[in-house]
Amino acid sequence: MNFQIDEQQRDFAASIDAALSAADVPAAVRAWGDGDTAPGRKVWAQLTDLGVTALLVPEKYDGIEASPVDLVVALERLGYWAVPGPVTESIAVAPILLANDERATGLASGELIATVAMPPQAPRAVNADVAGLVLLAADGQVGEATTGAAHDSVDPARKLFDVTASGDTQAADTVRAYEFGVLATAAQLVGAGQAMLDQSVEYAKQRTQFGRIIGSYQAIKHKLADVLIAVELARPLVYGAALSLAENSPDTARDISAAKVAASDAALLAARSALQTHGAIGFTQEHDLSLSLLRVQALRSAWGDPTAHRRRLLEAL
Repeated sequence: MNFQIDEQQRDFAASIDAALSAADVPAAVRAWGDGDTAPGRKVWAQLTDLGVTALLVPEKYDGIEASPVDLVVALERLGYWAVPGPVTESIAVAPILLANDERATGLASGELIATVAMPPQAPRAVNADVAGLVLLAADGQVGEATTGAAHDSVDPARKLFDVTASGDTQAADTVRAYEFGVLATAAQLVGAGQAMLDQSVEYAKQRTQFGRIIGSYQAIKHKLADVLIAVELARPLVYGAALSLAENSPDTARDISAAKVAASDAALLAARSALQTHGAIGFTQEHDLSLSLLRVQALRSAWGDPTAHRRRLLEAL
């Protein structure tokens, strides 16, 4: 059996990398955290041009109606570049909740950025102050919500907001939408872990200690190898979960929780190793590594923390 992504999906990932590598995403993330979303919206416009925002939107609403595997391909790259905004909520969750709603057309075209709260695992809405649509979903129903008090996140670019229901609700597949939220978050964590590993490898080739390049020390080599193994073990679990979701497997919940746990652990290991490799400079606000370090801490608890997903995994087994 061949578990590799196909050539078209690899080209899709490469096109996202090409666009984001030229977009100065770190500057957009810092600006977003400071309240200036204009640079970040330009990044989102590029994603729209590539079809990322339309991936899960039904064709009847001008979307692509792509598979969960295609979503993982895209979201891993967005996690790699630490794209700001409600990525999981707008690209992965809202299209499922609005599967029979004309507002999904706005998601596909990029004219509408949505955020979602889904208690109990996602009780607050990310970036609700800048989203054009705030949704509150639970128990098979979804409706618009009013934004309440703001709460700081460990990641300044991911402010959290209390929301309260406003107006009518409509039926929605909230169970499936939740699984997409977890899957999208896991994919971003894998991407973030890979990004920090790549940064650490490059820095280890430059930093010297005791008159030697630190990358020549066996301890550093083993530490980075451990990260590589963790990321490479998490990635197939994420893709496997995507296949389970695509096929409506009875093991979907189990597979997606396993993917979230593995991706969270791999990204945390990558973060710790990256900080040790870079030294104190890696956690300064001026260094781009700090953006990934904070993003990983925020995403680990988003859409269910590792403890919740270990519990769900144990129950499934």
